[in-house]
Amino acid sequence: MRTTSSTTVSTRDGPAFKNGANMAWVLLFFAGILEVVWAFSMKQSDGFTKLTPSVITIITMVASFVLLSISMKTLPLGTAYVIWTGIGAVGTFLLGLFILGEPISTLRIIAASLILIGLLMMKLAS
Repeated sequence: MRTTSSTTVSTRDGPAFKNGANMAWVLLFFAGILEVVWAFSMKQSDGFTKLTPSVITIITMVASFVLLSISMKTLPLGTAYVIWTGIGAVGTFLLGLFILGEPISTLRIIAASLILIGLLMMKLAS
């Protein structure tokens, strides 16, 4: 429990923790989306030989790590990291399919579905 000026805020239970946990999940979601953006931009940078995609990669990479680290103040390490990488994996998989025209196969769809199921189970377990 911590005290701020005239207010006592519980860091483990009650409304303050619930709001903090909700915000951590929102930040983690955006960190995962930014991971998708930087992965896509890295592909577009052609080995960091194109300036604009390279700059986008670096900026979104840093922003993604910052949001992930902030969410880890509240969420368990294992949960936060698995969710972050899972959003990135599934998101980049979908971008590859629909934007870059990468091949679709039954096995790839099953693998992405299993990752998505794992993400949902991790969220339910938290």
